[in-house]
Amino acid sequence: MGQSLAMTPALQQAIRMLQLSTLDLQQEIQQALDSNMMLEHAEDIDAAPDETPAQDAADSKTNDEAIPDELPVDAEWTDIYDGTSHRSREADEAWYEYRQANLHRKTSLREHLAWQADLASLSAAENDIAAHLIDAVDDRGYIADWPVVEQRLLELGYTPDAIAPVLDTVQRFDPAGVCARHLAECLCLQLDGLNRGPVVDLAKDIAAEHLELLARNDLRGLSRVLRQPVDVIAESVDLIRNLQPHPGADFVDHEAEYVAPEVFVSKRQGRWSVSLNPDITPKLRINTDYLGLVKRADQSEDQQCMKQHLQEARYFLNSLKSRNETLLRVAQCIIEQQRAFLEYGEEAMKPLVLRDVAEQLGVHESTVSRATSSKYMHTPRGLFELKYFFSSHVSTVEGGQCSATAIQAMIRRMIKEESPEKPLSDSRIAKLLLEDGIQVARRTVAKYREAMDLPPSHERRRLV
Repeated sequence: MGQSLAMTPALQQAIRMLQLSTLDLQQEIQQALDSNMMLEHAEDIDAAPDETPAQDAADSKTNDEAIPDELPVDAEWTDIYDGTSHRSREADEAWYEYRQANLHRKTSLREHLAWQADLASLSAAENDIAAHLIDAVDDRGYIADWPVVEQRLLELGYTPDAIAPVLDTVQRFDPAGVCARHLAECLCLQLDGLNRGPVVDLAKDIAAEHLELLARNDLRGLSRVLRQPVDVIAESVDLIRNLQPHPGADFVDHEAEYVAPEVFVSKRQGRWSVSLNPDITPKLRINTDYLGLVKRADQSEDQQCMKQHLQEARYFLNSLKSRNETLLRVAQCIIEQQRAFLEYGEEAMKPLVLRDVAEQLGVHESTVSRATSSKYMHTPRGLFELKYFFSSHVSTVEGGQCSATAIQAMIRRMIKEESPEKPLSDSRIAKLLLEDGIQVARRTVAKYREAMDLPPSHERRRLV
């Protein structure tokens, strides 16, 4: 005797569809339309007054397995999916075309440099040296391991006097600063391409000899060392900051990423409400013509095929309906909990965890997790992933709770408003938060600051 979990095909499909992202859902819908004769867009033809997808599913007298309103089990799709691919050839071709359309392959940096080398009228020996130099360039645009590259060229019989002019040539290639051996050289190469003047010459001195002072934003120290007024130093420093430290960055391939909101949030009659994005949830229905051809008593091969497609279509429609309803309920619950954020911003965000939403809706935490994974919400304050609204809590002095997101927003505001000459240390920020009734340790402040990619105080200091 024993107990085991048996998941019906309908429940399996409902779980799988709930965790699909927007793009994955659209592909799933298109694949279902292409492979199932019983499914069609409701907009394609005028629906009969007494025929809608919901009514068709509800009026069915077959013994189809019903899909529960919620997904109470904590199971992953991989737990019940056998991994066998059921994609049609047409679906595979459509996916390939989609990938090709969205993969924007640029000319690689090495290809771009080699093309310029071909136009440089180099001798055979110079062309060989240039090929070795270009081959050593990394994605950032640097010859990062110069000693190894130089040693290799020397072993091939080339002298330093032969290597130097070729290196000088490739360092003048586009993009500016390419083929540099270190950051200082990269910056100086870019400055060489600008019109000479006091500001540019001073910037070259700073880039070549005083990067450490520049990294500390020590304008007074630079002023003392270079014997120049602080305002002149500041102008040269601003010029350096506008240079590209990684010349090869623009040549890295990237895949276009599109984010479409699943739900919209709006305020109507003083109440915040959510609605599904109609552009990503097309209306589907059972094809009435094919439905009329299904005969219950007929056991022919064609009839069995249509019955199977009809059952699969009903599973799909019910799964899609269950997904949308669950997503709406979860989104509405989140908005009700985070009304203060919509009204006042990040610093008003309340602590919220999956369990809070699950208990309020009477569903399992895994259902809430699937419903919020890779889903986005469009609000008057911007586009946010649903998981953005969940954060842990920190206790306040008065016994209340404050969300980690709100604390991060406070830290970001404090740093934004700080004096550039006297930036706030993590300890000072912790004391300021305590004055606002929020008790957090210095190491917690440091953790939140690092999570927001904000540098420590000594790197934010600018002595003017």
